Amino acid sequence: MSATEKQILIFSFYRDAELRGARLLFNLLGHMKDGESLLKMTAHLADETRHAYLWTKRIADLGGAPVLIDDGYQRRLGLRTGVPKTIIDLLALTVVVEERAQSRYNAHIALPNVDPETMEVLKSVMKDEPWHLSWIEKEMHEIAREQGNEEQADKALARYRAIDREVYATLAADEAELLRA
Repeated sequence: MSATEKQILIFSFYRDAELRGARLLFNLLGHMKDGESLLKMTAHLADETRHAYLWTKRIADLGGAPVLIDDGYQRRLGLRTGVPKTIIDLLALTVVVEERAQSRYNAHIALPNVDPETMEVLKSVMKDEPWHLSWIEKEMHEIAREQGNEEQADKALARYRAIDREVYATLAADEAELLRA
């Protein structure tokens, strides 16, 4: 696999995660009731789809097309977590997914010899991540408080973070094997 083909594969994984994250947010949108939450969720959803576009464009700029990812991070995570049953679970899962995205992008930024065009995409995507995490986590805790069950949010976060660590470990190993090919 050439260096460009490896980049296209990595960027396809990022693109897939952004698109699946957008789907999760779209599902969450139906559960938001107040105007401020609807505004924030819609802006967040727009960011996720823009991120997917930026990765798609970066792939096209490299002369390629996105690789369809059948077994990426979000899909693996979903298979392990099952369908979230409550709004708190949906929000906690979103927090964990955003944390993983931020971690992956930070690790990529830290790599030596990242080309300027890829660095531009990474920085563009990363500037949105802090507020994504902040508002979703705040919303989750606020709803849990309103429901009289603040522990539910912390338990959901702990559960999804544990699953995330296991899922990401398998994904990282599989990605490394693909890139060695």
